[in-house]
Amino acid sequence: MKLPRRLEPRLVQRLIKRSLPTSLFGRSLLIIVLPVALMQIAVTWIFFDAHWQTVTSRLSDGLAGEVAWAVESYQDDPNDATMARIASRAEKSLNLSIALQPGRSLPDSRRTNAFAVVDRAIDRALSQRLDAPYWFDTTRYPAYVDIRVKIDQGVIRILAPRDRAFATQGHIFVLWMAMATILLTAIAILFIRNQTRTIERLATAADAFGKGVDMPAFKPSGAREVRQAAHAFLAMKSRIQRHIDQRTALLASVSHDLRTPLTRLKLELALADPGPRTADMKRDLSEMEHMIDEYLAFARGEGGEAVETVHLKALIDEVSEGALRAGAQVSVRADPDLMASVRPNALKRALSNLVMNAAAHGEHVDVLAARRPSGGVEIIVDDDGPGIEADRYEDAFKAFNRLDESRNQNEKGVGLGLAIARDVARSHGGDIVLDRSPLGGLRAIVRLPG
Repeated sequence: MKLPRRLEPRLVQRLIKRSLPTSLFGRSLLIIVLPVALMQIAVTWIFFDAHWQTVTSRLSDGLAGEVAWAVESYQDDPNDATMARIASRAEKSLNLSIALQPGRSLPDSRRTNAFAVVDRAIDRALSQRLDAPYWFDTTRYPAYVDIRVKIDQGVIRILAPRDRAFATQGHIFVLWMAMATILLTAIAILFIRNQTRTIERLATAADAFGKGVDMPAFKPSGAREVRQAAHAFLAMKSRIQRHIDQRTALLASVSHDLRTPLTRLKLELALADPGPRTADMKRDLSEMEHMIDEYLAFARGEGGEAVETVHLKALIDEVSEGALRAGAQVSVRADPDLMASVRPNALKRALSNLVMNAAAHGEHVDVLAARRPSGGVEIIVDDDGPGIEADRYEDAFKAFNRLDESRNQNEKGVGLGLAIARDVARSHGGDIVLDRSPLGGLRAIVRLPG
């Protein structure tokens, strides 16, 4: 099946995007190193094509001419004295070793050179200069080229230095080019790594601030644009922190102002004559006090608490005591050595909301804490209550939403339990999701980073 022409460019672009590195470090390195590598390859190719091959071809032509001179000189006067004279002159003037091998014939085969262009150059030069059969080998001796020419009297053997046949310094050029590429790549890696490290520190500081952890040692550094982003982050952090401090002070004031009249009313009701109306008023005051506590807890959060490494089993056992006192059957499964870096009071409040919510709507509550294969910690709270429809899971996290259709209404609740729990989980860098419980009710899954 052939793809439409319009889809082919998109498919190629998609394949290219998948093959490219995803990190800034990898992409920056690719931007710098790839052009350098391509330039080095082009220069090397041009060097071999235009210079090395030309020099090798000329050297091979010169050597072939000297071989032809020796063969023709001997054939003009084929005797031992002529061969001795030719060998002596070749040794002194041309640095060639020439010898006559009477009655010998040419070898049937030869080994090929790894650089085929060398053999091709010598073969072409000898074929142009010689009419007699010949044989040569460029691999048998490290420093010499073995050339043999067949004549009537036998074989004339010539041993020529390798640098007389082809340019032997080409590999030095390639080595220098490779070393230059490696050096430039190493310098690029050092500079790019130094720049990306500042971005990583900025991302770490932003992530830590989002989890409520302060990093006072963080300072803007790196390139000008990165420093600008870091200064903008610090300014944003300062504004958010100032807003949180103002809100905390306001909530503390509201808490004090509301609790004072509530305390006076509770005192007056305590001194009043007992009766049905007095009992109703006490119940209303108790509900008002509980609602104020819930509102303040939801608005205040636990962002100012320090992060500590705690044993989750002990923390869950402490939370489960409230559900046990409420009459629910609670089962806790967790490794006693399971540790996590959390804000203990915040996590305790979130788990307490989940466990007490499960206990209020079911008779059996199962709590499981374990290490996730992908990293981090997972705490699962199951109950055997009526549960929630799957399409209402996200609605359950909305503030002041109690989902009366699917859950029995909590007389003292105001619909903030799940909202507070998710807020705490997300402040730790995790989240809470809901699912159907194997017990038949609701399953709340708390996921925390490692």
